[in-house]
Amino acid sequence: MLKPQDVLVMLKLFAIGGREWSYNTLALELGMSPSQVLYACQRAVVAKLAVKNGDKVVPHLQNLKSFIVNGLPFVFYPIRGELVRGMPTGHGAEPLASMMVADNDPVPVWPDPEGTVRGMTLEPLFRSAPMAARNDQKLYELLVLVDAIRAGNARERKIAIELLEKELG
Repeated sequence: MLKPQDVLVMLKLFAIGGREWSYNTLALELGMSPSQVLYACQRAVVAKLAVKNGDKVVPHLQNLKSFIVNGLPFVFYPIRGELVRGMPTGHGAEPLASMMVADNDPVPVWPDPEGTVRGMTLEPLFRSAPMAARNDQKLYELLVLVDAIRAGNARERKIAIELLEKELG
């Protein structure tokens, strides 16, 4: 059975591109244990979100994109909360923020003591996502799109899907 961290690991593997990686380095960059990363990769291969390429795992981009758009909002549904300080996500962060008309409503944020924005809580896909995103801009942008797809209104979702499809090819 898939877990939210499986999607996080697949997005990280896409974000790092062709760079060499090990389970230990991914674990450090994602704030997970090496065994969590290993099991996430194994589950992703079984679920056809990734393929084995020798001893490495590579995201299957078409299947990953399809799952994020059509399944993720229902399986890993958004959990919202109160007004907190955090790290902006969804329509409150790039690449979406500049495409949205600003209003007075608080933006969605991942609760984070190092956050710079006050907004409405949107629980991250996985608890270490804010830390991982802070250290990897491309991963952050992918997670922002994923959050807009799983928690945004129809317009935000449509734009996020278009951007994700462009990004993942």
